[in-house]
Amino acid sequence: MKHYVVILVLLFLISCNKRDANYQNNFETVKDSLKTIYAPDTRVEVFNINLSKKDKNLTITGETTNPEVVSVFNDKLTTLIDKSGTFNVDYSIDLLPNKSVGKTKYAVVNNSVANIRSKPKHSAELATQAILGTVLNVLKIDGDFYLIQTPDRYISWVDHGGVTLMTDADITKWQAATKIIYTKTVGHVYQSESANAPIVSDIVLGAQLALLETTKKFYKVAYPDNRMGYISKKEAVIFNDWINTLQPSGYLIEQTANQFLGSPYLWGGTSTKGMDCSGFTKTVYLMNGFIIPRDASQQINAGEVIDTDLTFENLKKGDLLFFGKKATDSTKQRTTHVGIWLGNGKGEFIHSASKVRINSVNANADNYDEFNTNRYLGARRYLGVDDSMIVDLKKQTTLKL
Repeated sequence: MKHYVVILVLLFLISCNKRDANYQNNFETVKDSLKTIYAPDTRVEVFNINLSKKDKNLTITGETTNPEVVSVFNDKLTTLIDKSGTFNVDYSIDLLPNKSVGKTKYAVVNNSVANIRSKPKHSAELATQAILGTVLNVLKIDGDFYLIQTPDRYISWVDHGGVTLMTDADITKWQAATKIIYTKTVGHVYQSESANAPIVSDIVLGAQLALLETTKKFYKVAYPDNRMGYISKKEAVIFNDWINTLQPSGYLIEQTANQFLGSPYLWGGTSTKGMDCSGFTKTVYLMNGFIIPRDASQQINAGEVIDTDLTFENLKKGDLLFFGKKATDSTKQRTTHVGIWLGNGKGEFIHSASKVRINSVNANADNYDEFNTNRYLGARRYLGVDDSMIVDLKKQTTLKL
C-alpha cells in the first residue's frame, strides 16, 4: 500500500507543479522516498533513477537490481502520467543484469584475490575483495570491467583479469565439482608434485579449487580458467569434509582470529593479504562456516543484540563489538569499527586497526584502547543465532565468500 501512496504523491507533484524551477527538486524528493522503500542500502542494491523534462516531454531513465522498481514505473506510474494528459512520457529503466551480460551471468574469481572497486577503473577506491573460487553474479559489463555482486550481496566493479566469466552450464559444472579449501594463511599452487616446482599462482586462506586427483602428498586441482596445479595436502582439505566436521565456537573464532595477528590493515581488504576491520571479522567468521555482511555498519544489524547497557557485561568469546559515533539529538548513530571479544577475563578484543592486534577495554591494562572504549556502541552475538543475514555454509553445497 505504501508503494502506491508514494506514486500518488509523485503524480500530484507532476500534475500540480506550475513552476519548472521546482520540478526537479520535487522529483528528487519522491525518488528518495522510493529509494527508501526499494533500496535503503545501495551497497547491496542498485537504484539509479533520473528524470529530465523538456517542454511537455518527460524522460525517466536509470537502472536497478530490483524488478519492483521497474514494475512501479512501467505498470503504474507511467500509465497514470499518460492519463493526466499533461506530459509525453518516455522512460527506460534498465533491470540488472542487463543485455551487456549476455549468457555469461556469472564470474568465478580466478586470481588468489580479486580486487573489487567502487568504480570501473584500477585507480578507484578498493571497495572489497573476493577470494579464488568465489562465484559472483555479473550485473553488467563496461569495457574491461564487470559490475558484480558478491555472495554477501556487495555490489562493485571487478576487472576482467581477476575472474572467469561463465554461463549457466559452466557454473553448474563448476559448482558440482568436488572442491578443496585452502586452510593456511598464504601459500602457493605448484606445476608439479613438489614444493620446489615452478609456481602456478599464490593462494590464500579460504580459496576454493576443483579437485581433479588425489596423490600421496598433493591434491591436483583445476582453476576456473582450466589451469591445473598441485597443492600440498598439508595445506588444504576436501571442502565437504571441512564443512561437515566444523563445529563453530568462541574458541575456534579466537583461534582463527589469532592467526592474523600483525597482518596489515588494508581499506577494502577481506583476505589474508590485508584486511580492514570488517574484512577481518568477515574472514574469521567465513573460516568458521558463516557468510556475514561486509561492512561494520551492516554487521551491527545482524545477530542478537548484546550489552545494551554498554558495560561489557554478559559478553561471550566470539561476540562482535561495535564502535563509532553515538547518536545525538540531531545526528544518527554511525558505526565505523568492529572487533571480536576474546572473553579471556582481561577485557580484551582483537581487531584490525593499522594491523591486526589485541587491545583491552580495561583502563589499567597496558594495551588499553581508550579511543575505542569511549566510542563503544554495543555488541552482537552471531554464534547460535538464526538470522537471514548470517548464512550458514553447512546449509549450502559450495563455499561462496
